[in-house]
Amino acid sequence: MKIDESREFIPVRIAVLTVSDTRTPEDDRSGDTLVERLEGAGHSLAARAILPDDRDMIAAKLREWVAEPGIDVVISTGGTGLTGRDVTVEAHRDVYEKEIDAFATVFTMVSFQKIGTSAVQSRATGGVAGGTYLFALPGSPGACRDAWDDILARQFDYRHRPCNFVEIFPRLDENRRRK
Repeated sequence: MKIDESREFIPVRIAVLTVSDTRTPEDDRSGDTLVERLEGAGHSLAARAILPDDRDMIAAKLREWVAEPGIDVVISTGGTGLTGRDVTVEAHRDVYEKEIDAFATVFTMVSFQKIGTSAVQSRATGGVAGGTYLFALPGSPGACRDAWDDILARQFDYRHRPCNFVEIFPRLDENRRRK
């Protein structure tokens, strides 16, 4: 696991979706954390929105952004817990063509190091749809920092070895091009 300095960095266009019944642009600390981190890494913010905990609305926004050629990745924050209003994971799965099962596992491993057994309460998930990566993170700034710093920053850096998400972008929708 290292950065191959002989490879050129390729910026990725990332949309950030905050899922909350109470957050506003003025107090969206988790969304702000993700934007600061992705821009600090050299990527660009392609879109940003806040939606209530409504499965259909979340899935519709994910589909809209998946269809947008200027968006490579969607990261949502919030709605991944266990309460009745937590429906972000279900909305993501409504959209996924393929789930990235290991993302949840690795996120749990990272979280366990920081918050111990409380990590079992997160249902963070990742997947792919229409050639776009989709990730659902918990709604805390700490969880967003952990996911970005310990997983996503590396996977969205083309220079990261032995492999990364960026290098397989061109192949994510190859099943559609074969027809």
